[in-house]
This record gives sequence, C-alpha cells and structure tokens, in this order.
Amino acid sequence: MPYATSDDGTSLYYERHGSGPAILLVHGSGGHHAAWWQQVAALREEFTVLTVDLRGFGKSDSTMTEFDGQDFPGDVVAVLDREDVHDAMLVGQSIGSVAALRAGLLRPERVTSVVLGHSLGGISHPELTELAAADRARAVQLPVVDRLLTKPFQKERPDLTFLFQQMGTFNAARMADLRNLDTNGPTLDDLTASGLRVAFLAGEQDAVLSVATVTRAHELLPGSHLEIVEGAPHSMYWETPDRYNAAVARLRRTLTAVKDPA
Repeated sequence: MPYATSDDGTSLYYERHGSGPAILLVHGSGGHHAAWWQQVAALREEFTVLTVDLRGFGKSDSTMTEFDGQDFPGDVVAVLDREDVHDAMLVGQSIGSVAALRAGLLRPERVTSVVLGHSLGGISHPELTELAAADRARAVQLPVVDRLLTKPFQKERPDLTFLFQQMGTFNAARMADLRNLDTNGPTLDDLTASGLRVAFLAGEQDAVLSVATVTRAHELLPGSHLEIVEGAPHSMYWETPDRYNAAVARLRRTLTAVKDPA
C-alpha cells in the first residue's frame, strides 16, 4: 500500500479501496486506518474509500519525540495531493474531524464537503466552546470505554469491545498530543466564505458531545447539514456501523460544495 509525504517530510501510510466518488476517513485519537474495517467493506463498491494513519498512529512515521496536533491537517492534505483527488468528502471521527475540517479549508479545490463526526471541528465560537466544555466535564466522570461505547453493547459484544480497546495500542501518539489541534480554529464566517459544505454527524447517545450542542452548531452555521443517528454512541462507526455507513453514503451522494461561478 502507498505512502504519502507531508511538506515536512513525514511518511504517512494510507490505503485506497474501491472506485467512485471519493471519501477520505480521518480517525480519532484511538484509531488508525484499520479501525475503519466495517466502513471500507461496506462503502468500497460505490465509492473510492481512502484511509490514512496520521503521524504517530498505525503505520505512519512515529519516530518524532513529540507530536503536534497542528500538523495533522497537513497529513490529510498530503494524501489528497498524492492521490490527486478533486472531489473528496472528508469524514472525521471525533478529534479527527478537526484535522478534516482544516484540511478542507487548506485544499478547497480538492474537497467538496466535510463531515464532522461527533465533533464541532474546532470551530471558534464562544457559545459553542462553552457548550462543548460542559459536555466534556460530564464525560470525564465516566470510564473511558463508557464514553465511547454503550453499556449494552459492551455486555452483548465483549469481543468487539476488547478489539476496540486494542486498536489504540498500535499508536505512539496519545490524546494529550492532540489537544492543541483545535487552537485558533476557523470561525463561522470563515466556513461560510470557504464554500465548503459542512455536515454534523451526531449520535443520539453520544456521551462526549451532546446532540443539543451539535444541533446548536448546525443552527449557527448557515447551510450546514445535520444527521442524528438514533441509538448511536460516540464511536458509532464501531458500534452501529450499518447506520453510520448509511449516513455517510447518503451524505456523499447529496453534499456538494458551493463553487464560485467566477
């Protein structure tokens, strides 16, 4: 499988599957390219599905002494440039959505839309920052796995719960390395001016970011799209893949960027 090289020379592992309109999946803090196994298998018959390991994750370069989340958007851009994609929909998972949104703003000629999965994408807005902080304060009172998967799923599928927890053991970077990723994020005006189509993809049972907070973000961003998946937790791509995949496919079929006619 191929590697892309970022502007600073970092080697980035990625994979390309299928054919058709492009979807690039950007993992969260505990993931890497293989975390998307249920998405690749379901979507590759209709779409080109690209997965990437951000630096410090999976098979990408992890030799640096520290990781800076501000570098991750450039990692996504490197894959877009390497594949010479011009109509990608970037789909982020949790903090991966922040990297996806910034990558879309960096390469609007390659990206038609960005889906913010379980995330506000690092949007800079005082009301949204306050709402997200309140959600986070409640979430940190729960064990990590309970923030990400529902208790019924953990009980019914201990095998997939175990595998989910193992995924993160392949990564050198940790959540602490990513926290500055949303520093100096784009404003609502920045997003409106960019012409990118933005969709918020929320899980009804997300314990990290509430539906109310995501809905408010949608209300504040003109032209944005909102998808709320019934019964889905923060890691819906893992626990409720059929519903997640259907939502992603629906968004890929319908979302296009607002292009400047000039």
